[in-house]
Amino acid sequence: MNILKMNYLRNAMLCLATLVLFASCASKPKIHSVHESGVDFDSYETYAFLDSLTPEGQEYQSLVGKYLKESISTELKAVGMTEASSADAADVLIGFNISTKEKIQSTSSPSMYYGYRGGYGYTWGAGYGTETRISQYTEGTLNIDVVDAAQKQLVWEGVAVGRLKESEIKDLRTDVSTVVNMIFAEYPLNKAEKK
Repeated sequence: MNILKMNYLRNAMLCLATLVLFASCASKPKIHSVHESGVDFDSYETYAFLDSLTPEGQEYQSLVGKYLKESISTELKAVGMTEASSADAADVLIGFNISTKEKIQSTSSPSMYYGYRGGYGYTWGAGYGTETRISQYTEGTLNIDVVDAAQKQLVWEGVAVGRLKESEIKDLRTDVSTVVNMIFAEYPLNKAEKK
């Protein structure tokens, strides 16, 4: 197996694990977005996905990539947009990225200790100290970008960030759809106030 294919398989598995785990975050992922001020999002009628979403040398689309595209299309169609026949014919281009990062969290808290001590006689003592707990976890991030195709300018970015935990894959398509829906709840529109 050549290095390119091995890297692709590793990245595909990372993407799959990230999205599956997103749906099973210890708590709901934090969602935030930023958009370019002065942009009339209601004027955008068509969209297309960036060609660069498929890694170089990949001959097929992963399930996670497929489900992300389906979910994003569902959200965009719900606000009245249609998929363009090509990127050249689209008003906006859509991109997404998934990443994970290992994190370490340190928490210190005051503690008190007391007890008996044996030896030449019994003594009792008490004292104060600090207890430090360290935990390691994986944080996952899903970014969805909307780029104005004519100006080649990012106009909106929606992000989900969450602490991941391992769980069974129950319904990957639904899990992906849930996270994408949470992100697009912040998409700036006036058009029929998001049908």
